Amino acid sequence: MPRMTAARAAVEILKREGVTHAFGLPGAAINPFYAALRDSGGIDHVLARHVEGASHMAEGYTRAKPGNIGVCVGTSGPAGTDMITGLYSAAADSIPILCITGQAPVARLHKEDFQAVDITSIVKPVTKMAMTVLEAAQVPGAFQQAFHVMRSGRPGPVLLDLPIDVQLTEIDFDPDTYEPLPVYKPAATRAQIAKALDMLAEAERPLIVAGGGIINADAADLLVEFAELTGVPVVPTLMGWGAIADDHPLMAGMVGLQTAHRYGNATMLESDFVLGIGNRWANRHTGGLDTYRQGRTFVHVDIEPTQIGRVFAPDYGIASDAKAALELFVEIARERSLPDRTEWAGSCQARKRTLQRRTDFDNTPIKPQRVYQEMNRAFGPDTRYVTTIGLSQIAAAQFLHVYRPRHWINCGQAGPLGWTLPAAIGTAVADPDTPVVALSGDYDFQFMIEELAVGAQFSIPYIHVVVNNAYLGLIRQAQRGFDMDFCVQLSFENINSPELGAYGVDHLKVAEGLGCKAIRVTDPDDLLSAFEKAKSMMAEFRVPVVVEVILERVTNISMGTEIDNVVEFEELATRPEHAPTAVRTLD
Repeated sequence: MPRMTAARAAVEILKREGVTHAFGLPGAAINPFYAALRDSGGIDHVLARHVEGASHMAEGYTRAKPGNIGVCVGTSGPAGTDMITGLYSAAADSIPILCITGQAPVARLHKEDFQAVDITSIVKPVTKMAMTVLEAAQVPGAFQQAFHVMRSGRPGPVLLDLPIDVQLTEIDFDPDTYEPLPVYKPAATRAQIAKALDMLAEAERPLIVAGGGIINADAADLLVEFAELTGVPVVPTLMGWGAIADDHPLMAGMVGLQTAHRYGNATMLESDFVLGIGNRWANRHTGGLDTYRQGRTFVHVDIEPTQIGRVFAPDYGIASDAKAALELFVEIARERSLPDRTEWAGSCQARKRTLQRRTDFDNTPIKPQRVYQEMNRAFGPDTRYVTTIGLSQIAAAQFLHVYRPRHWINCGQAGPLGWTLPAAIGTAVADPDTPVVALSGDYDFQFMIEELAVGAQFSIPYIHVVVNNAYLGLIRQAQRGFDMDFCVQLSFENINSPELGAYGVDHLKVAEGLGCKAIRVTDPDDLLSAFEKAKSMMAEFRVPVVVEVILERVTNISMGTEIDNVVEFEELATRPEHAPTAVRTLD
């Protein structure tokens, strides 16, 4: 039987579970694991500048491609606590990442040793499994179980905490005979799917709400096939955006209070039946449940049984992995004579053509709507967008276009500022052949701006669009309800960059100082050429390229308290040419 340290066994298991990249920072208590990484080979390591950044890189890495498991590594004490935000955002969005932390020696865990903290107790609410491994012989089983737990049922993150003496202890372990544990996912029965199809057939104006579970299950093609078989329009949630292309005739638009389309909300209000698959009825999607549910029958399919009925009791619920359910939906739908949905789908397309928001503003300083119009022109359907929270993200969801699954990488529920930049790096590492465009407001960008150096050091090129209004824009807009503008202004006169006026931080100098390239845009007519130049610079220099757009200081973005009461602050589109995308016809 081969003999090796427990740390080496852990690394060998990572490779056999399909791990090829890790993100993190070494430290005294995790150095044995890093020594094993060096000696074993086969896993590329990206050195983050902040441990929270490493956790978000792991998230972006997982989200970018089916089957990926992002791994983040840190030492004891503050490294683990720094990664809590990453674990929380991964748990909230059902994203599997593995967090590995070093720890003080087992004998000193109760002695308040330097940087010794009970990290497993701290992170239990935001992980599927958290374990301090106290015996070296348990390390292989702990890692095997970790991957099983992350992939089974509703996916999610795991933390394994390794005391330094446990890492250094030699154990008997044969990597060549290691096998991952079978993954458990609940699957719908034919009877359940048949009943759901019976209910759908009785409806006159049905919709499918497609959640992030469809993306996680790699089932977007099945969703589109099912929609085309039945003729039922699809409403993707924010986490499900891309499961059906924006220009597909059955893509009915997103619904909600903020990240929603006018035509999506209007179509939801006209519907009488909703089949939700892999979604969790998030409150920013539903708004008030009385409005959202009124006059509609609901069927809910979700991989997590306790998710069914959590927000409201559906008329029928099915505990199932989205792919397993959609395979049966397609199979049984093919066996049936289905109602003709042409008229209903046509009315949805008519709303999509006409209920648009205006984007063609020529104002200087630049209005944000124009930025997204030019991004749609500059970046093609193969572009993968990464963003997290704020007015920039809300407007992006209203105006950008997504055509493929996993091409909208968004931290949906947690929404931590600073997430975008490291997540974009992780995304670009996972799939270097697909162009990555990150989008941040100035405050989100400043939160973890140091991670730009990671992209420069490791030649990880991507484009980062920073819309700068020197404001905490979303909070400023929310403060209107309190009749205040308090502690949300980021503006100041930068004595080192007087040309910025009151816009404060010189993001170009910071980006260039961190080894990246940067462009500033002040005229809306220069946006398209700036984006094209950024693509050329990215290809030439192989580093992140920042495109900072100086916006007007105050813009209120459409949002409301109910899906039938979204306030449109700006002038609406009145001509068909404002429609941002052509709608394909079904052959």
